[in-house]
Amino acid sequence: MCQKGLAEVLNPSKLFLAERTAGAIGSSIVATMEGTRPLLVEIQALVCPSALASPRRSTNGIEYNRIVQILAVLEKRVGISLAKNDVYINVVGGLKVEEPAGDLACALAIASSARELPLHPTTVFLGEIGLSGEIRGINAVEARLKEASKLGFTRAILPSPVDLAVEGISLFPTERLIDALQKSLET
Repeated sequence: MCQKGLAEVLNPSKLFLAERTAGAIGSSIVATMEGTRPLLVEIQALVCPSALASPRRSTNGIEYNRIVQILAVLEKRVGISLAKNDVYINVVGGLKVEEPAGDLACALAIASSARELPLHPTTVFLGEIGLSGEIRGINAVEARLKEASKLGFTRAILPSPVDLAVEGISLFPTERLIDALQKSLET
């Protein structure tokens, strides 16, 4: 909506990423699906020491129980201690990520904030996280990767195995969350 009425948004992904600070700590990008259209969105996480006996968990744009599950996997399978920290998660732009393909991006944004290390700025993250720390497959991988490539992303960390290639984007198939974290840190 603008002063002259409704205006067409040619590339919603670009709009959602317009104010992104590349290389920010606690920030990751996921290619989510809205119907049949891939949409890139930024997920932000803030992990800070808690003064409360029961630390706060706050989510905006992602189901609360999903984040609690991801926190448990990060603690148990990756060794990132979060029990004494408040954790805040936000999907930028007010969008809701309702599919499990956003799990990996959430987990890595949380890990980035907890460890105070940025993730690689031109990497997109795709994958569901299982309770044993495995990264599970998702649908429409090629469409998601093509959208990421159009917006200048050059790397993708996604579930293994991968039997496709997308021009302009290097694929890093990964089976475990702990390996995805090592591959995603900015180098």
